[in-house]
Amino acid sequence: MRIVLVGPPGAGKGTQAAYLARNLSIPHISTGDLFRANISQGTPLGKQAEAYMKAGDLVPDEVTIGMAKARWEQPDASHGFLLDGFPRNLNQAEALDRILKEEGIALDAVLDLEVPEEEVVRRIAGRRTCRNDSSHTFHVEYKKPKADSVCDECGGELYQREDDTEETVRRRLEVYHRETEPIIDYYRAQDLVITISALGPVAEVTERAMDALRARKGAVAE
Repeated sequence: MRIVLVGPPGAGKGTQAAYLARNLSIPHISTGDLFRANISQGTPLGKQAEAYMKAGDLVPDEVTIGMAKARWEQPDASHGFLLDGFPRNLNQAEALDRILKEEGIALDAVLDLEVPEEEVVRRIAGRRTCRNDSSHTFHVEYKKPKADSVCDECGGELYQREDDTEETVRRRLEVYHRETEPIIDYYRAQDLVITISALGPVAEVTERAMDALRARKGAVAE
């Protein structure tokens, strides 16, 4: 299957993308991973992206699109892929459609992870990160440390990152509503959107998504 995963910040897209890609035996193509890989490998597209980023500018859509296209044309994506973080806006969605059409392939589904806005704020603003190791993360409600502001794993200080404050989260949500949310209507007009609730334990959300994708695949096959 060829799938686009969408949802607001804090919806758990990265986590779900990894599980779904593994369950479906297709590569998880993450925009963040693409940027890091292309920059570290010094590819022409990576050099272009790095130049824009160092200048404090947004990386143009054509560079992002070029990276994604190069990735899904690799052999392991010949039978499908899951796009996470791309397309991010209508221009990218339209470009993706044009490229896929030229290649004689098409998307099978757009999986929309739905989370109420206040839950997004609660999830992200409640996160606390260890100063010693950023992979050690906790939450003031869902994963409390044994001692306030102290990492259970290494004893480091827990703090709230600047991009996790409520004010920053709400700004990120505004950008999502303005830039990314319109692609849901764009794909809904093509009858591609499957909306599921992203509330509940990770395993439950994954199973909910898999059930919806299986039903979609069966309907398409008929």
